[in-house]
Amino acid sequence: MPSLPMSTCEINQDSKDSTDPQESLEDHAELIGSAKRRVKDETLEKEDLKKSRVEDELEKSKEETKPEINEPKEEPEKPEESRSEDGPTTEEYIIDCSPSPSAPFEHRVVTTKSHQITAYYTINRDEILGGGRFGMVHKCVEKSSGLTLAAKIIKTRNQKEKEVVKSEIEVMNQLNHANLIQLYAAYESRSDVTLIMEYVEGGELFDRIIDENYKLTELDTVLLIRQITEGLQYMHKMYILHLDLKPENILCVSRETNKIKIIDFGLARRYKPREKLRVNFGTPEFLAPEVINYEFVSFPTDMWSLGVITYMLLSGLSPFLGDDDNETLNNILECKWSFEEAEFTDISEEAKDFITRLLIKSKSWRMSASQSLKHPWLSDRSLHYRLHQKKNKCHSTHAPPPES
Repeated sequence: MPSLPMSTCEINQDSKDSTDPQESLEDHAELIGSAKRRVKDETLEKEDLKKSRVEDELEKSKEETKPEINEPKEEPEKPEESRSEDGPTTEEYIIDCSPSPSAPFEHRVVTTKSHQITAYYTINRDEILGGGRFGMVHKCVEKSSGLTLAAKIIKTRNQKEKEVVKSEIEVMNQLNHANLIQLYAAYESRSDVTLIMEYVEGGELFDRIIDENYKLTELDTVLLIRQITEGLQYMHKMYILHLDLKPENILCVSRETNKIKIIDFGLARRYKPREKLRVNFGTPEFLAPEVINYEFVSFPTDMWSLGVITYMLLSGLSPFLGDDDNETLNNILECKWSFEEAEFTDISEEAKDFITRLLIKSKSWRMSASQSLKHPWLSDRSLHYRLHQKKNKCHSTHAPPPES
């Protein structure tokens, strides 16, 4: 396979709600004592009564010591994990499921303005944050507030291309989620449309995949994929398909954390169940089979791309990448991929199962975003504990050889 170019457990024993054994034994002892006294000669009654009182006192003192003898026997009933050096949560690891930092502004419903953008923003054209088929993204500062933002300048040669950008704006106006990049303003000129957006500084997720020196563990990948899935779950609940999900379209909030934002809604479409949607665009190695076959697309189309991203993050390899686009597309149509590469040797079976449930040719059999979030790989704290202990680095075969 070619490599990329590019909880606390509360132990509630309820004291077993057990009846104190000493009460039943005392009652039993008293019954025996009274029976004995009835058969004694009346002339010895007083003496026997004295003896029985002494016996009762002795019996009582013995019974009082019994709970102390029995107490240690109850100890082994406690679960193993509750008596470890690290406390009751030793066998579980709670991953950081807190949301990504929100945009430094409230969600906005944006319409394009025809004002001169340079009157309101200073755009640093020398600092390029990213780029693609649409144009370039630059760092910029709002003059009135000093707020640092990102300016996505999209070249538009005609009205049709302007409408495509306005469709992207309409989609972003509907999306208000911490894992989705937020739109601040939009400006239109004769030759381009500029989208002013939330700025994040951690770079593309793609950079972490290809960086052999970046220590990306399987547990890191769990965190990243969980956030992407949460973003997709929100989009799908809003009936919006991304349709261009890939590592280049996922930004890291910072270089120190695993918090992410999904970006680039230029190919996103609103899903209308009564209107069968077909598309003929996207990046070849991330395309789902239904896109290549020009069949109807829906929510599972994004889930296929999630499976490809997961595979890439865990191995540093692209599951369907061929020597050219045609070979790549044929590999996808044949659903030709495997875990045979050495990079998957130390990857958990749960991770492999997660991918297997997404990279399915028939879209109706793929996990949804909500189902994915419930999958053990993303939700099982015991598994996360094992991964935390293991701390295995993904792409392990890429690591430098040990010093001799």
